[in-house]
Amino acid sequence: MIHDQNKHTRRCGFTLVELMGVIVILGLLAGVMTIGIRRYMLKSRQNVAKVEIATLCQAIESFHSENGRYPTSEEGLSVLLGNAGDPDGYISGKAIGKDPWGNQYDYISPGSSSPYLVVSYGADGREGGTGANQDLTSDELGADR
Repeated sequence: MIHDQNKHTRRCGFTLVELMGVIVILGLLAGVMTIGIRRYMLKSRQNVAKVEIATLCQAIESFHSENGRYPTSEEGLSVLLGNAGDPDGYISGKAIGKDPWGNQYDYISPGSSSPYLVVSYGADGREGGTGANQDLTSDELGADR
């Protein structure tokens, strides 16, 4: 009879090895998820920058239609904020927003193969780079002109 009681009380929880195995598996899953989330975040930021560059290009084209010229590099994108005939300017807002990495969009006129170039320099804010640091330009995106 004593032997039967030991049989029931002997196995009431998890062993240390089992708990460590579960912790290792959870750690691996968290690592895989973190990598996936980072890729998703990078792609999302790049997509937001592409949409914003396209919006800036549309505003530049509106400026060109009304004024017969493109803004100069010295005027930059800030010229799109005001127009005597339209209190909202060519683009809504009180300031040109920053790219998804917190850097200013760059405007170059004339561009290398087009009348102008709108650029986001990526996460590092410098010309060149790959991955998160990849430059996104209006020429590469085929923004409507």
